[in-house]
Amino acid sequence: MLKDVMTGDGRRLAVEISGDPGGSPVFLLHGTPGSRLGPAPRPMRLYHQQVRLITYDRPGYGPSDRLPGRRVAHVSADVAAIADALGIERFAVVGRSGGGPHALACAALLPDRVTRAAVLVGLAPRDADGLNWFAGMAASNVNEYTKALDGPEQLADSLRKRSVDIQSDPAKLLAQLRWELTESDLRVVANAVIRAMLLRNYREALSVSADGWVDDALSFCLPWGFSPADISVPVLLWHGERDGFSPASHTRWLAERIPGGRAVLHPEEAHFASLRVLPDVFTWLLGGRSRLTADRV
Repeated sequence: MLKDVMTGDGRRLAVEISGDPGGSPVFLLHGTPGSRLGPAPRPMRLYHQQVRLITYDRPGYGPSDRLPGRRVAHVSADVAAIADALGIERFAVVGRSGGGPHALACAALLPDRVTRAAVLVGLAPRDADGLNWFAGMAASNVNEYTKALDGPEQLADSLRKRSVDIQSDPAKLLAQLRWELTESDLRVVANAVIRAMLLRNYREALSVSADGWVDDALSFCLPWGFSPADISVPVLLWHGERDGFSPASHTRWLAERIPGGRAVLHPEEAHFASLRVLPDVFTWLLGGRSRLTADRV
């Protein structure tokens, strides 16, 4: 079900609600680029787990209005506005890839509302002390974030040109990344259901403009507006050791600095394997016994 939510400053957010209407609410924050139609457990699985899933397009993606100059921290205000509009007081939150920093923002800045938070293949802050941020990162992402550090104009020009091709054929994004995908990632995206979901996700993300993509990349390279050390709710971090898009060293850095943070690092998996563990992560978010083994690192 698609619903429009208006923020306090008059912006429109496109919100998707699925799963069990009477289930426990979980916000799933999409990757970069991404949309509310991004990878998620199938509806029947959500009903089985009694999950009311809430996804939305971050500002500048899909039909959601842009918020120029947004920082990672701003997501907490938008999530709170959506929760208020839906009559939800307490909820869990999970972010995958580019959604990871935003899930941490909710955990840090909405401690009275977030019950648990999970981050799958996420990034650490660009100014992370003692972390070589670019080490092990795929060339495409190094190029993108280097342009973000150089200034918004160069980044915007590059991503807007790419988005024109992807809008006409979203498979081009996977084709552009194919040479950087590991065997693990190639197996995941070869699945017809997952591939169709990814293509629908990319098409919707860039259906209006590339602004959300641009603003995400810029926000990751600026101060986030909170410290991971401020987080007081339980946090689970999952990462594949072979991930080149968001190196696993980022999760190790976060796990060492988030009080009560626990990390699961899989030696044989990479970036897109995170899609397969979402159901187990949902089980953990709702306080159940998950098959994931979470060890502090």
